[in-house]
Amino acid sequence: MAYKQLVDSGWTDAIRQLYSHERIYTFWDYLRNAYGRDAGLRLDHFLLNDILKDRLKSAKVDKAVRGWEHSSDHAPVWIELSD
Repeated sequence: MAYKQLVDSGWTDAIRQLYSHERIYTFWDYLRNAYGRDAGLRLDHFLLNDILKDRLKSAKVDKAVRGWEHSSDHAPVWIELSD
């Protein structure tokens, strides 16, 4: 609910802006082969204000890192902004 309120108040979800029709996850539990089944959750967000949203160049979740041995349950998430 708090996330929806932020987006409704004008904040832009950078990942969703660029990948509006894809299922995006940033976290996969270690139980029940969640990563192997791609049964994740979206826990990590970059929210951009009106000034920054027009500078968004690229964004990605580096999902493959989550599959590395002894990795975190979160995948790295990054965005790139233009100058």
